Amino acid sequence: MTKKLKKTIAFIGMMGAGKTAVGKVVASKLGVPFLDADTEIEKAANMSIQEIFIRDGEEFFREREAQVILRLMKGSPTILSTGGGAFIQAANRQAINLLGISLWLDVEVDLLWSRVKNKDTRPLLKSLNPYETLKKLHIERRPIYKKADISVKASSRYTVEDMAQKVIDRLHLHPNLFEE
Repeated sequence: MTKKLKKTIAFIGMMGAGKTAVGKVVASKLGVPFLDADTEIEKAANMSIQEIFIRDGEEFFREREAQVILRLMKGSPTILSTGGGAFIQAANRQAINLLGISLWLDVEVDLLWSRVKNKDTRPLLKSLNPYETLKKLHIERRPIYKKADISVKASSRYTVEDMAQKVIDRLHLHPNLFEE
């Protein structure tokens, strides 16, 4: 018998951490919906994240992101994948902490790089030295990610399924998260 999730779990972490891939598997195994904040922002804006960044800038994007995350956190329990910078914003941390649980997928920078280096959909990596940009973001964001309610350390040896099971195991250790 599967215990029913009582709160939304917001997956946080760097781009390439596996928030979407792992989140989808966790949602499926727990029998709850999976939502991706970036996809929901794109639907609401009727344009891609990249287009929003280009047309309106990062500040405008962060404002829309905060509105969408608050709306999603107020909904029924789900697994929510957030963008890499979402938890950095105080308003998003507050909404997530008040209405749900934050779960950090803790991934080392070299593993992140192996996952994102061949993708051109990451606006923040459009720089002269994308690896150094990723490394700088990783260093800056780690102290804030560490504020998450739960953290799960990734490894290059883990499959998406392995990581999803580690997440589920950690969720079951957290008090008052599942209905008895």
